[in-house]
Amino acid sequence: MNKVCATAAEAVHDIADGSSLAVGGFGLSGVPDVVIGALYEQGATGLSVVSNNCGVDGAGLGILLAAHRIDRVTGSYVGENKEFARQYLSGELEVELVPQGTLAERLRAGGCGIPAFYTPAGVGTQIAEGGLPWRYAPGGGTAVASPPKETRTFGGRTYVLEEGITTDYALVRAWRGDHHGNLVFRRAAANFNPLTAMAGRITVAEVEELVAPGTLDPEHVHVPGVFVQRVVVLTPEQAAAKKIEKRTVRV
Repeated sequence: MNKVCATAAEAVHDIADGSSLAVGGFGLSGVPDVVIGALYEQGATGLSVVSNNCGVDGAGLGILLAAHRIDRVTGSYVGENKEFARQYLSGELEVELVPQGTLAERLRAGGCGIPAFYTPAGVGTQIAEGGLPWRYAPGGGTAVASPPKETRTFGGRTYVLEEGITTDYALVRAWRGDHHGNLVFRRAAANFNPLTAMAGRITVAEVEELVAPGTLDPEHVHVPGVFVQRVVVLTPEQAAAKKIEKRTVRV
């Protein structure tokens, strides 16, 4: 039951080229930076990533993106990652844009063993009708377009069928965790992390504080240890190294 790995490198050692990853975080909040850094050093490439956004230039998943180690992204928000936008528009990167709530539910559904569900989000748009450019051609135009999705009417309203998401691995960051993999997230750093942790067949969680089994109040556990296979304990310096995407001051 002791799921603690000696190092982050040990936790990601078997992530192979072409693996699919679900990665937690929103902007720079709750991003598993240490595990992502270990994966960068490990060298896996050709990765398919599912994440709300792909980090920012020089941080988070942006590190793997800049090294051309990611081939495909399923997400909701490009944000201010200029390299992400450049690779997508130049045809170097395949991108499936998904409504944010739909992405969250697809991750949750995958973790719960639900293969698909119906939602009204995207009805009447290219999300449902197809034709969104997943990959641009280098010389312009669309090389790969999204396919149309099944729709059905319930109670006089049209819904689109969305598939649940499962991935080979999931990478998350938690505030507290125990040796059994039970996780607690703090405030906004929860974001996509609990859903991401559920979607991975092998989930790696970096934790800012490791506590003994039985310490965590079961009512406060956000992700039960059954969903987590590996735990990486951060040093105090790693736990405190939290970047700010946009510093705003008031004069």
